[in-house]
Amino acid sequence: MIEPTSKSSCPPSSDLASDGARERLGAVRTEVAKAVVGQDAAVSGLLVALLCGGHVLMEGVPGTAKTLLVRTLAASLSVGTRRVQFTPDLMPGDITGSMVIDSRQGELSFREGPVFTNLLLADEINRTPPKTQSALLEAMEEGQVSVDGVSRQLPRPFLVAATQNPVEYEGTYPLPEAQLDRFLLKVVLPIPDRPDELEILRRHATGFDPRDVAGAGVRAVAGADDIVAGQAAVKTVQVSPEVAGYIVDIARATRESPSLSLGVSPRGATALLRAARAWAWLTGRDFVTPDDVKALAHATLVHRLGLRPEAELEGVDVAKVLASALGSVPVPR
Repeated sequence: MIEPTSKSSCPPSSDLASDGARERLGAVRTEVAKAVVGQDAAVSGLLVALLCGGHVLMEGVPGTAKTLLVRTLAASLSVGTRRVQFTPDLMPGDITGSMVIDSRQGELSFREGPVFTNLLLADEINRTPPKTQSALLEAMEEGQVSVDGVSRQLPRPFLVAATQNPVEYEGTYPLPEAQLDRFLLKVVLPIPDRPDELEILRRHATGFDPRDVAGAGVRAVAGADDIVAGQAAVKTVQVSPEVAGYIVDIARATRESPSLSLGVSPRGATALLRAARAWAWLTGRDFVTPDDVKALAHATLVHRLGLRPEAELEGVDVAKVLASALGSVPVPR
């Protein structure tokens, strides 16, 4: 933690509020661990996204606790939460809301959709066609929904936590590049290692019910005020010219890769900056280091890259291309 400039004076109230928010948001990890074994990277990604006002795409094979993780996060926060199960017949209005006839007044009125909440679980987002996926674009980028020519603001804070199965699975639709670019982070949830899987079985054998996170003892330890205070504090985290240059050079290295048809855009570079600042604040610092940038680079950038067709045919791994680009950029000292 950063020490006060004068040991004889009390830290400003804003610093106390920031420290309290960081402590309470840090306690979310403990609550989530009561129901979810492992998946620490995904928990970190969700917290970073909350602090950046961003969104998270979580990918994993069925059964890796994607939905359980978001439900448990919601239970550990005193915020509004809704869930949408994405299916092939889901319509845009089922997410954003629509104009309906008020039978009492005989007039059209707007009925809010589930997107009007703080934490939206978009479950299996890639099982619905792109037209319905795109219904979230405005909400994710501008924090509002426009229906019948009227824009309506969404609650703050607002986070879309979307889950998806790998694209090679039957019945999935690839997310358009514009949709992917709206996600601050993409986190892959792996199959747990043997000790974690043994712990999962032990919990189930002793009565754990994944449909009842409250029964696992999960309680709300942070609220919307803590998230807002954290977001304000993150904006004060300092970024040196050298670290900013490091981020730009990483983005430019991806654009120069012969294996990629689509490199990191300026939006992607600013996303990495935001994520690194949030991670620095969560770890108790008021400045960003190159290690913060490297820690968040993969989750922030990998889903923004597009392979050339010939590279895809050769089985090139986009994650390895990104790792190569990162390795080609000198780390500032």
